[in-house]
Amino acid sequence: MTKENAWSRYTDDDLKSLEALSARYIRFLTACKTERECADEAVRLAKEAGFRDLAEVIAAGETLRPGDKVYTVNMGKAAALYIIGEKPLEEGMRILGAHIDSPRLDVKQVPAYEDSELAYLDTHYYGGIKKYQWVTIPLAIHGIAAKKDGTAVQIVIGEDPADPVFCVTDLLIHLAADQMAKKGTVVVEGENLDVLVGSRPLKGSDEGEGSETKKQKEAVRANFLRLLEDKYGIGEDDLLSAEFEVVPAGPARECGLDRSMIASYGHDDRVCAFTSLEAFLETGAPEYTACCLLVDKEEIGSVGATGMRSKFFENATAEVMNCTGGYSELKLRRCLRACRMLSSDVNAAYDPLYASVFEKKNSSYLGHGLVFNKYTGSRGKSGSNDANAEYMGWIRRVMDDGNVSFQTAELGRVDAGGGGTIAYISALYGMDVIDSGVAVLNMHAPMEIVSKADVYEAKKGYQAFLTAKQ
Repeated sequence: MTKENAWSRYTDDDLKSLEALSARYIRFLTACKTERECADEAVRLAKEAGFRDLAEVIAAGETLRPGDKVYTVNMGKAAALYIIGEKPLEEGMRILGAHIDSPRLDVKQVPAYEDSELAYLDTHYYGGIKKYQWVTIPLAIHGIAAKKDGTAVQIVIGEDPADPVFCVTDLLIHLAADQMAKKGTVVVEGENLDVLVGSRPLKGSDEGEGSETKKQKEAVRANFLRLLEDKYGIGEDDLLSAEFEVVPAGPARECGLDRSMIASYGHDDRVCAFTSLEAFLETGAPEYTACCLLVDKEEIGSVGATGMRSKFFENATAEVMNCTGGYSELKLRRCLRACRMLSSDVNAAYDPLYASVFEKKNSSYLGHGLVFNKYTGSRGKSGSNDANAEYMGWIRRVMDDGNVSFQTAELGRVDAGGGGTIAYISALYGMDVIDSGVAVLNMHAPMEIVSKADVYEAKKGYQAFLTAKQ
């Protein structure tokens, strides 16, 4: 089948809309580099669009009616937003689900140490990364420190042009003969991804008249900790209950002389989260209740209280159903069974420089529109949600009716590798689910690349899905 480049279809009005959407997306990527920041921004945008906190509706004993808009947040790291439809919830919802976590370096609970008069923060990498890609690039620290009194201090260091940045060091090429002979998986060891944070010692204390200044033990480490406390009010003990994430520093940027692409950290999966949220917030009163689900922990298996494996989505939907006045356990099960969902996650874009791991006719391409993966998984479709042919047929009609450029793809050649999404978890309810998203070059690298055209088509596709008739 011929794959048409979406750029060839655009009118001047399309291009204006595309560039406006891309500018908003670049701002989103630049501001939202952690799952907490993404959830906060989703709530801010939802409130601007007239959404109310579901907890307030419940506390007031109010009834939700068609057209009402509510949101709920889980531990600051995941969010579910609903627009109540005309049909009873028992008849199902239209769900856009994406994850808002991305691969990164997490600072350990006891992180600060000094070696040879250099101060470091010890880290543990999060998600699938090529560890050698994280050395010698400017890094920023985002996160919170939760104090014993219940207050939380937020920090972002390394994003403002006036801020310092941080770095993981690497061995100079002149001494790297043994290192260069290693396999890529161990060129840089996980325990060596420690972040350099200082080299200036804290001035020693005066022991008394006539005495020499005493050199403080680990004075560089002490100076770093003093600065952290003086500027942010975070003591060393507070690091025990901190969540600091180390991410590439700097803004998202246009890529290519033609400015047709966007280069940034975190396209996986914020490109799908952003376009899902944009499409959702512009949806009017739908026939079927619409849901935008933004979850955490996908990069490490969707585990934990904020991942898709938790009961957050199910519990939130039960509360929404109860507020419509029609809750029962059986009706909730019927609702979840009748849902249709797009598991919105990225796919590997075909890269001609690494053609051997792709199968050309079943690959996704930059600029060819929204990608649908009937199945993901690896080696014999292990771990995949294999969407039904009937659902794929319905999706094709919806996309064609919405004039959406779309393509179908797999994640590389058979036995070349593979990956997973949240689709198989949602499918456990018996609902129709298919993976859809945007093609990405350099997936899971500190800098990933997408096409502006695919961002535009993703939003169009998600809008078409939310408003589609049965």
